[in-house]
Amino acid sequence: MIKYYSRIVIVLLFSICCNSCWFNKQYPNIVYMPDMYYSDAYEPYSDPYPYYKSSINKIKINPFVIEQTSSITSVEGTIPRNYYESFSKYTQDNTNHGYFQSKKIIESPLQNKENKVMNNIFQDGKKIYTVNCAICHGNLGDGEGYLVKSGKILGIPNYKDRSITVGSIYHVITYGKNNMSSYASQLNKLDRWKVSEYVMLLKNKLTKSNVL
Repeated sequence: MIKYYSRIVIVLLFSICCNSCWFNKQYPNIVYMPDMYYSDAYEPYSDPYPYYKSSINKIKINPFVIEQTSSITSVEGTIPRNYYESFSKYTQDNTNHGYFQSKKIIESPLQNKENKVMNNIFQDGKKIYTVNCAICHGNLGDGEGYLVKSGKILGIPNYKDRSITVGSIYHVITYGKNNMSSYASQLNKLDRWKVSEYVMLLKNKLTKSNVL
């Protein structure tokens, strides 16, 4: 009798082992929790439907896309990988010569004739400026920031009194100048150009108000 039961136990254990082991790891034999085992986070250019055929979460695929991959059109506002590379020609060396060369740049790579686009750039630049620059340069660019008024720092100029261009502003933000440190680690290239555009906007407003 003991031998009989021991044989049954051995057969059961053998069956369990065979059932749990599977040589083809790409196609598991049994998956007890497929919704957690297979992720719905699709890889680019991959089959949008994994081995676990989900009947709930289905993404819509363009029927004209080759082999029905998940390479669908990017959402509006997506920035291409090489977007910042187009800015390289606007960046000068961190030298006095580089600074004077940057003053010749009077149009940033963000210049666009569409008012809606430029308004968005100015709005973004204002937000970044308020967080990073206004504490010294003031909300209006008049050099009357909180640290200046409290006497913590001196010598912050009014933008209307400085001979600056959008290129020289970007250069200073990138490398720093005099008491101002570089903000290259805090702001990426796109944000630096946005701030530069907004600073020029402040300068023009201050100049016009001074003339009036």
